[in-house]
Amino acid sequence: MGKMSFKNPLIMGVLNITPDSFSDGGQHFDPALAIVSAQRMVLQGANIIDVGGESTRPGAKPVSEIDELNRVIPVIKALSTQINVPISIDTSKPQVMKLAVEAGASIINDVNALQADGALEMALSLNVDVCLMHKQGIPETMQENPAYGDVIEEIKHFFEQRIDACEQVGISRSRIILDPGFGFGKTLEHNLEILRRFNEFKSFDLRLLAGLSRKSMIGVILNDRDVESRVVGSVTGAIIAVQNGANIVRVHDILETKDALLIVQATSGDKIG
Repeated sequence: MGKMSFKNPLIMGVLNITPDSFSDGGQHFDPALAIVSAQRMVLQGANIIDVGGESTRPGAKPVSEIDELNRVIPVIKALSTQINVPISIDTSKPQVMKLAVEAGASIINDVNALQADGALEMALSLNVDVCLMHKQGIPETMQENPAYGDVIEEIKHFFEQRIDACEQVGISRSRIILDPGFGFGKTLEHNLEILRRFNEFKSFDLRLLAGLSRKSMIGVILNDRDVESRVVGSVTGAIIAVQNGANIVRVHDILETKDALLIVQATSGDKIG
């Protein structure tokens, strides 16, 4: 796929093929249901469908490569012939990246920022866009006691290292998307700081992704609201992220996010993103 525009923010719809994801775990575990759900997201305005077979919520246990492949590959294969928007594969495993791209995915969305053995080389060979996410620790324990000096500066330093690692193996900067990783080894205060200062990541002159949909930070701000009741909070967070420079928002609630973006765009011209 070509380079995505900086001007118009894109909506990435979340399609978790897992039994245990924090928000939609189990909803799309049947491939047929997943395909119908993805088609509905596209009709509602999703520009990208992000398919994942391993939950990365706090406390999540790792999933074997074969289980992950069995979950995502049939869905990607089917979707690649039935929807007309790019599919991204949410994985950290090189072999899953390879088979997913062969099945029809055109973006790698890696919460581990291509740090697994062979991931950089695999991403290079596949010649697709890659999203590098920052996290502190591993999903099983990352929320136990996250600590930073200046959270923005530390994330920026991490991005510099990962961009350099990509360029060293030959991955073009134009292929890279950055995601500061809301909720991945961050306290509520860290997450709010990232959202407030999101535009500081624009210094890299790369596309920026914000994924805070339905996350615990929204629930906490809303006095411990449960996951299904975080829609308005999530949409508000996505709009703030876009106004602060996000080019892509990764969301569960496509139609609501699209509606909000249309209102903001109508009143601000090209100022978004």
